[in-house]
Amino acid sequence: MSQRLKRVNELLKQEISLIFQKDFDFTTALVTVNAVEITTDLKQAMVYVGILGADKDQERSLEQMTKRRGFIQGRIAKRITLRETPQLMFRVDDSVARGTSVISMMEDIEIPDELPPETGTFK
Repeated sequence: MSQRLKRVNELLKQEISLIFQKDFDFTTALVTVNAVEITTDLKQAMVYVGILGADKDQERSLEQMTKRRGFIQGRIAKRITLRETPQLMFRVDDSVARGTSVISMMEDIEIPDELPPETGTFK
């Protein structure tokens, strides 16, 4: 991926996060923009969002983003100078929830206080 695409991805991520903070009311879920991947022709961008909350709250938040996609794209067009404003597509990124699950499983593992005696040596 070129440096330009990386910069555009990061800029879009920051702007969409800012729009979510200022113009959206996600009262029952915590929504974060985890990543943005724009196509090489800059016409479409996949926005990966992390949504922490109940399943119905996740669906409601994703639906709200999708319905107001035009509004978000309009805000982006005003703040970022691109030849065309990319069409945004939203996908739930559940990596945070999976990470939390792995951490809780690791905390449940019992570690013995004493190590067993060595049975052999390495040569």
